[in-house]
Amino acid sequence: MGRLFIVTIAYMTMVVFSVATNIIPLNGHTTGEISNSYTVLFSPAGYVYIIQVFVYLILAYWIYLLWKNRHSEHHMTSIQAVYFVASSVFNILWIYLWHYEYFTWSIAIIILMLLSLIGLYFTYPASHRSWDGRSPISIYLAWESIVAFMNIAFLFTHNHWSFLGLSDPLWAVITLTFGTAIALHIRFHYDDILFSIVYIWVFIGIAFKNGFEELLVTAAALFLSGVLVVGIIFIKKQKLPE
Repeated sequence: MGRLFIVTIAYMTMVVFSVATNIIPLNGHTTGEISNSYTVLFSPAGYVYIIQVFVYLILAYWIYLLWKNRHSEHHMTSIQAVYFVASSVFNILWIYLWHYEYFTWSIAIIILMLLSLIGLYFTYPASHRSWDGRSPISIYLAWESIVAFMNIAFLFTHNHWSFLGLSDPLWAVITLTFGTAIALHIRFHYDDILFSIVYIWVFIGIAFKNGFEELLVTAAALFLSGVLVVGIIFIKKQKLPE
C-alpha cells in the first residue's frame, strides 16, 4: 500500500506540473510556445497533442486499478514502483530544463525517463496486455519515445546542426523509418498493437502538418503509417511467454 501511495503522489505531481507549464509561463514561456518557436519537420499538427491528455487519463485509470487489485496477484511490485516514480521525476526535470532552454541536458533526462519506462514495460509478461498491466505503459512509452525524437530534432534545429550534411527532410524521413522499425519490433516480439497505434496517430499528424510544403516527409509519413497498419493486421506472434 505504501508503494502505491508514493506512485500516486508521483503521478499527481507530474500531471500538475505538466499541465501548469502548458498554461502558466515558466521562465516566460509555456511548453507549446517553445515548441512552436522553431520549424521542426518531425513534429505533428497541434491536434495530435491531445493524446497527452489521453495518456494521463489512462495512467490515472491504471493507478486506480492497481489500488483496486492491490491484494490480488496483479499487485504492483517494488521494482515497478521504482521505475514509475523515476520516470515521473525525470519527466518533471525534463520539463524544467526545457523551459530554461537547457536543451542538451533535457535530451539526457528524457533518455533516462525512457529507460525507466522501458524497464517498467519489461517487468510485465508479453501476455499481460490488460489495463492494470502493460497496456497503459505501452501507450505512455510510445508517446514519450516520439517526444524524445521530436526533442532531438528540435535540438539540431535550434543549434543549426547538419549531421553528415544531410538535409532536414531526409533526416525527418530517416527518423520516421527508425521509429517504424521500433514499432514493428515491439509489435512482433511483444504482440503490442497499442504501441504501433500511437505511432500511426503521430505519423498522420506529421503528414498533415507538412502537407504539400514537404512532400518527401508527408509521403514517407503516410507510407510508413500504412506499413504499421499492415504490421498490426498481419504480424502474428504464435506463442507468448507467460
